Amino acid sequence: MTVAERRARFRELHAREGIFVMPNAWDEGSARLLAWSGFEAVATTSAGFAWTLGRNDQNVTLDELVTHVERLAAATDLPLSVDSERLFAPDPEGVKESVRRLAAAGAAGCSIEDWDPASGRIDAVGVAAERVNAAAAAAHEDDPMVLTARAENHLHGVDDLDDTVARLVAYAEAGADAVYAPGLTDPADIRAVVTAVGVPVNVLALPDAPPVTELEALGVRRVSTGSLLASAAYGALLAGARELRTRGSSEYGRAGLPPDVRTAAF
Repeated sequence: MTVAERRARFRELHAREGIFVMPNAWDEGSARLLAWSGFEAVATTSAGFAWTLGRNDQNVTLDELVTHVERLAAATDLPLSVDSERLFAPDPEGVKESVRRLAAAGAAGCSIEDWDPASGRIDAVGVAAERVNAAAAAAHEDDPMVLTARAENHLHGVDDLDDTVARLVAYAEAGADAVYAPGLTDPADIRAVVTAVGVPVNVLALPDAPPVTELEALGVRRVSTGSLLASAAYGALLAGARELRTRGSSEYGRAGLPPDVRTAAF
């Protein structure tokens, strides 16, 4: 499947009725396993990718991400949406260039956040909307990508639903194709976002969030997993290492990847 066909497919997933789940892969192997598992699209995870490099989130360069996207886009035929943080640029022109580089790497979609780790603050809504508009302009060139605009309030201790909704509405009006406020778990809050924004809404599948069937009933179009799958995989590694180090046993190996799945997925 060509990149253009994947982008068309990704747009179709957002336009059709019903919900779809887009889990986040952190390397080629996890992407292939998720594709084999039957999902219709996959995403990257900024934190999960950073962990593969032995770093914390927000410590990957644009060059490294572009190479990562090239590798994951080549690993499966599924549309690939990129967790592209702040798009690695302080100004709208730089945002456009970052989007174009991700498009050239094979992305079917990308995202932009309003959290600025350099200042430790969330951008003023006008500044953030201007950046969303620049990202949308670049994302919609040629074969359009799906641009997701993120309001980071609830990951950074700002539990102000009215502000979150106002931001997501502004980002949709600035050209975002989908919006996302990671951290929302209350069904009433999620419904308020869905009702207000007028574009597809993504929800993060946190342990305390409603199940996918309930999210669909609330009007959510897309569900992603963020860094949760990567964290679970690394957590299993850590538990196995602790067992081996403290008890000298290898019971952890019983929960490993079955040989038939390895043969089929890889």
